[in-house]
Parts: sequence; C-alpha cells; structure tokens
Amino acid sequence: MKEKKIIIAIDGYSSTGKSTVAKQLAKALEYIYVDTGAMYRAVSLFAMQNGLINESHFDKEALEEKLPEINIKFVLNSETGIAETFLNDKNVERDIRSLTVSRYVSKVAAFSSVRKKLVEQQKQMGINRGIVMDGRDIGTIVFPDAELKVFMTATAKDRAERRYLELKEKGEDVSYEDVLKNVVNRDHIDSTRKDSPLRQAEDAIKIDNSNLTLQEQFDQLLELATDTIKKLKN
Repeated sequence: MKEKKIIIAIDGYSSTGKSTVAKQLAKALEYIYVDTGAMYRAVSLFAMQNGLINESHFDKEALEEKLPEINIKFVLNSETGIAETFLNDKNVERDIRSLTVSRYVSKVAAFSSVRKKLVEQQKQMGINRGIVMDGRDIGTIVFPDAELKVFMTATAKDRAERRYLELKEKGEDVSYEDVLKNVVNRDHIDSTRKDSPLRQAEDAIKIDNSNLTLQEQFDQLLELATDTIKKLKN
C-alpha cells in the first residue's frame, strides 16, 4: 500500500526558524517545501523597487493594480539542493532577506488584495498534498484541513538575537536594537491585522523553541510528522 502523503502547516512568529526546519522536514520526507514568507517578501521587494512603499508612504491602490505583473516562483538550486525565490525571473533570495524588506513585509502582508492573490496560489500548491508550508496563516486560512499543524514560538529576545547573528553573517550593517524593534513591531502587526491575523489553530501543536537547538527542533517535528503519517495508515 502506497504511503499517504499529508499537508504539514507550520505557523508562528517571525524568526522562530520556521523556514529552516520546514526545509529540513520536507527534504527528510521527500515533500515539496513552500516558504510563504518569501512570497510576501518578494511582493514587498517589488513594492520597494517600484516606489510604492517607504517609511512614510504605502500606495496600496498602485500595488493592487500592479499585482498581475508579479510572478513568484521557487527554483531548485542544484548545488545546495534548496529552492530559491525568483521574482519576475530574477533570483531575489538574498535581497528579500534584508532587514529593509523585513521593515515593510508585515504591512504588505496585511493588505487584503496581496493576501488574496498569494493564498490562492498557495492553495493550488497543496492540491496533491505531500507539502510542507510555513507562514502565519497556513493552518488557519490556507490549509485548515492540514493533517499536521504546528505553531512555533520563542521569546522576542531570543528571536531577535538569532536574526541579528544571521544578518551579521550575511555582512549586513545592523544593530541588535534595530532587529529587536523590528521583531516586536512585526509581532504586533501580524497579530492585530484584520485579514488573517497570526494565531494558533485550535488543533495545532505548540512548540516553544527558545531553548531548543535546530537539531532538537527538527527531531520533534520529524517525530510528529512520522507519527501522523503512521496513524493515517492504520
């Protein structure tokens, strides 16, 4: 009997390592991985490049008009084995991870027209199941029927420290204080927005990884996934 594939929805706060562990899990299970955060970051980058958003201005009407011009896809890097984000056929994987994009992504993601466009794409990606998707509303809006839902959290201080070290390793000139401010601000916007706010699904399993290593976090998720798949076979 062929093993039934499932949908794994991983939600949670920014900088909790959702993407890292989701990639590991998808690779271990031979599932497709989709980084929805990268999709919203790509739209944010597009808005920045077209002068539609800055510190004091966000032209939502203009962005809505230009949404049909935005094409986002994931292309597997044959050397690293990791799918990278392409915006209108240009690799923007590094660009979308900057702190500058982080400052605007929650505002862009809160815009209903953007969410509608991307959620429709995300739902299509999961039609055949066998997918690991992470974001803010995967288990509540995109795949409310997912067989496994996980909600990841950690203290703002721990998340800011991880994000700060990650950005410094990439050569970005940032301060810990700015990163912490960004993390707290994104938490507020993500949790209080009107459209699809960040919240834990009632049937999601909560994992606080404040004191977990990446390996411990992965081991927990892999065990949850394999147990869920086994239960469906019985």
